[in-house]
Amino acid sequence: MAAAAAAAAAEGVPAIHREEPVRDDVAVETAEEAKEPAEADINELCRDMFSKMATYLTGELTATSEDYKLLENMNKLTSLKYLEMKDIAINISRNLKDLNQKYAGLQPYLDQINIIEEQVAALEQAAYKLDAYSKKLEAKYKKLEKR
Repeated sequence: MAAAAAAAAAEGVPAIHREEPVRDDVAVETAEEAKEPAEADINELCRDMFSKMATYLTGELTATSEDYKLLENMNKLTSLKYLEMKDIAINISRNLKDLNQKYAGLQPYLDQINIIEEQVAALEQAAYKLDAYSKKLEAKYKKLEKR
């Protein structure tokens, strides 16, 4: 006991506050007694644990199921949107082909317009030259008239 008091004093624990081990065999439980709790309590606790675990797992599975249903609905909506876009693209393609055919039908007329435009430009140049020539002639005529 003196060695225990010296060790306690070295640790800074006063002798009045430390607990002395009790050597009475009556107060010590045996290992068998500590292992055997009431069986009804264990059964009830196990039932409660399994019930709560079942509730938890049911909630988790329900949440996962709802997530998959949401994804399924999103996929369906996306599929419908893509079908609408496909229809729009088909209509645009059809209209573009129609416009190309109409343009091809108008092409001979557009070529004629280009030829006429070239001829008009050439005629305009000839008119300018004729105007310039007529002004020169007029100037010569007036010059000769003054003489």
